[in-house]
Order: sequence, then C-alpha cells, then structure tokens
Amino acid sequence: MSVQSQPGAEPVVRVRGLRMSYGPREVLTGVDLDVHTGEVVCLLGPNGAGKTTTIEILEGFRLRSGGDVQVLGEDPAHGGDAWRARVGVVLQSWRDHARWTPRKLLEQLGGYFAPYATPDRPRPYEVDWLLDTVGLTDNADRKIHMLSGGQRRRLDVAVGIVGRPELLFLDEPTAGFDPQARRDFHDLVHRLSDLEGTSILLTTHDLAEAERLADRILILANGRIVADGSAEALTRQVAGSSEVRWARGGEHFVHATEDPTSFVRRLFEQHGDEIADLEVRRASLEDTYIAMVQRFESGERTAPTLEEATR
Repeated sequence: MSVQSQPGAEPVVRVRGLRMSYGPREVLTGVDLDVHTGEVVCLLGPNGAGKTTTIEILEGFRLRSGGDVQVLGEDPAHGGDAWRARVGVVLQSWRDHARWTPRKLLEQLGGYFAPYATPDRPRPYEVDWLLDTVGLTDNADRKIHMLSGGQRRRLDVAVGIVGRPELLFLDEPTAGFDPQARRDFHDLVHRLSDLEGTSILLTTHDLAEAERLADRILILANGRIVADGSAEALTRQVAGSSEVRWARGGEHFVHATEDPTSFVRRLFEQHGDEIADLEVRRASLEDTYIAMVQRFESGERTAPTLEEATR
C-alpha cells in the first residue's frame, strides 16, 4: 500500500479482550485485533462465528458485554457526531429510498458531512466524481426503485464513502455484483487505501476476494481470532504446503511436501519418462481457512495439514 501508518502510531482500531454474550450464549470470548492507517483487513469466519457482531460493536451500533475497544481514538459506544462523520459503513442489507435519485440522495447525505471537513480531509466527496467512481453516472438521475440490484449495491458503496471516511466498514460488499462491477469495486478499495489512506475492515465469504484485497486476514472461530497474517503467511502455516500429483504405469499418486521442487527433481531422477500428468498444487487460502476453522472448532490447537484441508 502507498499510505502507511507512521512507526509507533496508534492503530485506527484497537480491540482487546472483546466479549459478547446473548443470554447464556457467548459469541465472542476474547477478541484481540488491530487495524492500522491505510490497511485493508479482512475478517473471515464461519456463519455464526460473530463477524457481524464484531463489526457492529466497532461501528457503535451494538453494546459489548466486555473488553476494551478504541476506534479512531474513541470508544464507539460513546462516539458522537464528529466521530461518526469519520466512519463509513456499507451494510449487507438495502434500505430503499425509492423516490430519490442517486444524485439527490448523495447530495443530501453529503451535506451532513460538510461541517466536519478539515484542511487535510475535505468532506464530502464531490458527487459527480463519486457517481463516476462507482459506475452510476448514466443512472444518476433515475429513480432508485428503477435501478437493478447491482446498481443499488453500487449506490450502497457510494453512500458508505460519500463522507470521505478515515475508516470504512464493508460487510459482504460485493454481494449481487457482476464480475465487472466486482473488479471495479476492488480497484476502488485499492484506491481508497493506497491514495486516501483509508483504513478498511471488511467481511466476505469470497475467499478469492479476501486474498485479492486484504493486506491482512483475520480468522474468527470459537469466539476468538485464531489466525492473523497475510494470505501467503497463513498458507505457510499449513504443514506440507504443496501437493504433488502424478501418474505412473496407470496408477495415480499424491504427495504433500514443503519442497515441491526437490521432490519433483527426485521423482524424475527415479522414474524419468514414466512420469505423466504431473501437477504441483500449492495450498490455497480456502484450504488454509477450512483446515484452521476445523481444527479450532474441534478444540485442537496444533497446526493443520494440507491433507486435512483437502479431504
């Protein structure tokens, strides 16, 4: 990323020991996480793991049961209007404004952010620029109820960033996007983080999207963060990080190894031209994610293996 936090700078988001209970059921049992300036962090976890609950607490929409939470230097449970103007939110669900047009809605919402502009961060974004950025220029003056689902989702994104937030929360942001809209959105995320220094915390079920967007990936399971690192770093934690497949004499073989180059070299030294259908497959983020979640949900804490991930 182009914009980096200064050494020693406080994280934009700092969470320690976050707990959340619904009656006797504990959803979060001690979540620790940081998000730094200009960083894109993706929170992954199975359904029911507490991802949305965590995000809602950080947004100030839900009161926590315990723990310390600081977002942009304040406790979100007590964040006022000035604090909220620095935060952008793109929710999963759509709230219809059928009689508005995208242009009118963004102009109206943008006006709320103008009093909180600063010399180093003017607010809001210019509406025509924003409409162009999310691909809604041609539909800027149509009634919102006439837009397609994908176009409405683009408007959701525009609404979330109109105030030029310092921190942006994205909950399943590309749900309903076609492939081109998804690619445009990914470009926008990189632009916001690289050029604007916007910190972004997102949830998604699309692991390819997480791998493409995130500087760091957090995996939430059993109420805690059980893994924290880049997609590459997490994948390296899976023992036997590559899988070699080949055929010889009509039989098919599979072998997991941390050094596929040396293994393949020995394979050809031993069997030469008898080797056919050779394939080297590295563990993917999906393999790593599934293996880690399975391990922690079963109560084990040892490093997972590729064999377990690909069963």
